[in-house]
Amino acid sequence: MRGNRFDYLHPEWANFRIVDTPELVAQNHGGTRIGDTGFFFTGPSSHAVRFEFDGAFRMWGIGVLPLGWAKFIRSDAASWADALVDGHRHPAMAEFSGMARDLFQGAADPEAEFGRISAFFLDRQHLPVADEARILAIHAALIDPEVDNVSALVERAGISQRTLERVCQRAFGFSPKLLLRRQRFLRSLAKYVLDPSLKWIGALDSQYHDQAQFVHDFKQFMGMSPRQYGLLDKPILSAVMRERARFAGKAVQGLDTPAGGGG
Repeated sequence: MRGNRFDYLHPEWANFRIVDTPELVAQNHGGTRIGDTGFFFTGPSSHAVRFEFDGAFRMWGIGVLPLGWAKFIRSDAASWADALVDGHRHPAMAEFSGMARDLFQGAADPEAEFGRISAFFLDRQHLPVADEARILAIHAALIDPEVDNVSALVERAGISQRTLERVCQRAFGFSPKLLLRRQRFLRSLAKYVLDPSLKWIGALDSQYHDQAQFVHDFKQFMGMSPRQYGLLDKPILSAVMRERARFAGKAVQGLDTPAGGGG
């Protein structure tokens, strides 16, 4: 194994990850392995991504919510589902590669780096978005724990099921049914990682009928059992989730509101 430490990133929306070292290595569920780069891009995911590293590094993670996907990526999200690419080498990422190369300049300066990221995306804020109102309505419905099936999602979003399926494939990357399953899983995972003393049984989302159903989901989304995951050191994820919960209100990106915060 290259690198002497590792961590698993849970399923989420798309993400740019820009690092200050080429030593980080990422591998997705399908076996794609990317290293020797400072810019990783992951599409909307339904499986864990493994990161391996050796020593300290600095990273910026830029989450791309469904509306951001429709605005900035402008392609079918389903075709990027669970994708992992080198952002400096993939032609679809050419527009973002320059931003990534210019991010770290001289000594570490988080405020200046954040300013460069913000300026890049604000310069593109005017780009039109097809189905904007529908994307926002679907996203808002998805993060509501009371919405527990596709029929309820259709009703809450105020659109037909056919339209729901189309917009989800285009901007969200997965079917409505899978998206709902992912939401209940992420709510459970976030609760456990923030407070492991709960044990898994205490962290289960109310949408789960029993622990067996949760274990089935866990194995599908993370590629291991809850017990195996609980025994792992989480050098990146635990710290990130706690800090994210502090400043953004939600521990994981998949639970963010359409506006990008915890709500």
